[in-house]
Amino acid sequence: MVGPLPETSERGVGTVQPAVPNAMSIDLEDWFCVSNLSHVIKPDDWVHCELRIAEGTSRILHLLEKHNTEATFFVLGWIAERLPNLVREIAERGHEIASHGYSHRPLTTMTPAEFEEDLQRALEVTCPCACEDIMGFRAPSFSITQGTRWAVDVLTNNGFRYDSSIYPIGFHPDYGIPTAPLSIHRLNGSMLEVPLSCAELFGRRIPCSGGGYFRMYPYRLTRYLLKRCNRQGRPVVFYLHPWEVDPHQPRMHGLSPLKRFRHYHNLHKTLDRFASLLHDFSFTSIRKLLRIGGGLPS
Repeated sequence: MVGPLPETSERGVGTVQPAVPNAMSIDLEDWFCVSNLSHVIKPDDWVHCELRIAEGTSRILHLLEKHNTEATFFVLGWIAERLPNLVREIAERGHEIASHGYSHRPLTTMTPAEFEEDLQRALEVTCPCACEDIMGFRAPSFSITQGTRWAVDVLTNNGFRYDSSIYPIGFHPDYGIPTAPLSIHRLNGSMLEVPLSCAELFGRRIPCSGGGYFRMYPYRLTRYLLKRCNRQGRPVVFYLHPWEVDPHQPRMHGLSPLKRFRHYHNLHKTLDRFASLLHDFSFTSIRKLLRIGGGLPS
């Protein structure tokens, strides 16, 4: 694990901590697991790729500890199987462990039976590393869509209490449900949906919850959109990947210009921006935001 990194330069000036609590989440997957690279790196090739996730995770954990922030880590089972001590360290530092499935296959490529098998395999290798029961799930590539709503029943039948997979947008070619509520809501009698955040601006939904959007937007725009969510009475649900704070990761050939831009753009700025975000906003884990273990939102 690496030590502390230099302080950042993109910190907001004169910002005030919002009254609305926000949720911080980390999708624990390595650089080669990303769907954006799946046509040049096949799952069978993962075992030959350099594992770099520990270093990026260490940087994130350092900043979370510095800013006294708990987060939810959606752990990919493939990673938990190979680096169980990393997952245990995350849990022992007080962060929530949730599931990101095992194989990182989008649900749109699975049958319900295949998804359940993948989910149970993920739980088998991840649960021993956690300090509490695993209550939350996030689908790879946010792939709970109109066509995969059947996944909610699979999650419920396997003991999950909440999902955080739905992006309430309609323009993205790979994910999104444009008619989904922007706020936390129930998908059925027991399952809570914690959607990825969008700000409403001029009648349009602008995604602002992290990942590639965090790297593409200027930080001031991100801060404005997140504050707008809070002013509209909604918590921000933010996400990041350890590979996004790793500007020295291998560069893959054979990517389209769009995929290259989406994956590599502004990697060298992400850590500074993340520190600024933790300074400017208050975050907690999704489990604590929902008060799972106490009263749940009605």
